[in-house]
Amino acid sequence: MMNFSWRCPFCNHDVTIGEENYSVNEFHFCDNNQHGHQLIITEVITCPNPECKEYSLKLSIYDGKLDEFRQFRAESRPKKTWQLIPEAETKIFPEYVPAPIISDYQEACLIKDLSPKASATLARRCLQGMIRDFWGIQKDRLIDEIKAIEDKVDPKTWQAIDAVRKIGNIGAHMEKDINLIVDVEPGEAKLLIGLIETLINDWYIVKHNREESMKQIIDLAKNKKNNSTK
Repeated sequence: MMNFSWRCPFCNHDVTIGEENYSVNEFHFCDNNQHGHQLIITEVITCPNPECKEYSLKLSIYDGKLDEFRQFRAESRPKKTWQLIPEAETKIFPEYVPAPIISDYQEACLIKDLSPKASATLARRCLQGMIRDFWGIQKDRLIDEIKAIEDKVDPKTWQAIDAVRKIGNIGAHMEKDINLIVDVEPGEAKLLIGLIETLINDWYIVKHNREESMKQIIDLAKNKKNNSTK
């Protein structure tokens, strides 16, 4: 197999996956079911990051057929795919990100395909929670809270927020009560989740990493000063 790039959902590192980190298994059955030959394919990817080593597991089911070599092959795109580990296409964020934000984010991911409109409602609540927690801004409507941070975030972040909130039904979704469910397309719910992931990284993780880096520099400087006075 060809090596390919992959971002681990557990440690969020961009890694290269080779044969030693990747396995695919197939199982076929018929048993006189009404759909004919079915093919189940499982895909396992193990993160090569030595500090992680977690694995991701996905299962897909296809209509199957016998080829000229009497081997079963997938006849079409998958009829159904389940992301089993981690559940759905969720990213695993550090514990210092507030638990209510992570909870809403994970639930939004879990029901993204089953109910995009419910997923978008949870993602919107997650966005509001982040604005209130991180920026200390609280207004009656989410749209007003979003506008209030325009001069506080960097231009690229604002462009991303502004672009997503203007797409399709999301724009109307932002204007309404936070708990009101408004119908959205699956692609819109996915975009909103992607925005949440980006903002968690930019607001919480980048800040935390910067603070840790500054702390290390301060501690190093203190140690050198103390040693020089001995």
